[in-house]
Amino acid sequence: MPTIEQPAMNQALDAWAEQLIGYAAQLPPGKLALVGLIRRGDILARRLSEKLRAAGCPALCGALDISLYRDDWSMKSSKPALHSSYLPFSTDDMYLVIIDDVINTGRTIRAALNALFEYGRPAGVRLECLVDRGGRQLPIHPDYTAFTLDSPDVEDVVVHLSEEDGTDSISY
Repeated sequence: MPTIEQPAMNQALDAWAEQLIGYAAQLPPGKLALVGLIRRGDILARRLSEKLRAAGCPALCGALDISLYRDDWSMKSSKPALHSSYLPFSTDDMYLVIIDDVINTGRTIRAALNALFEYGRPAGVRLECLVDRGGRQLPIHPDYTAFTLDSPDVEDVVVHLSEEDGTDSISY
């Protein structure tokens, strides 16, 4: 099973933060917010937010639980595990960046968009993901991706983050 290890992930997060700094420079001050999808995107959003803040480019940061917005939750044998969304800012007129760990079919992001618009009307929404594994079923594509897997036979992509798993790596 191939693996992307911590040094490559650190480089990718630094490049991702630089890309976000460039994006933020085009926006009105104080209007950028990172919205991480709970359970790995929120960790990535916090890390990126810290990198931006350290570079003098503060961004608001929040976490979004999309469990009840998914189109497959009723087909699962168990009820979804619910987590608390945390958006300590109004989304109205903000430029939001949805942060997720892995994009595949696009259905998770469709759910995220539905959930986000329950909070208000942003000025713009971008999508940025750590890993793009292809396989879209919906016309949703990230504006930025750190790693792209071009192998259609990849069944699972597992992102390990030190905050949850004790180490940073991607296995596929």
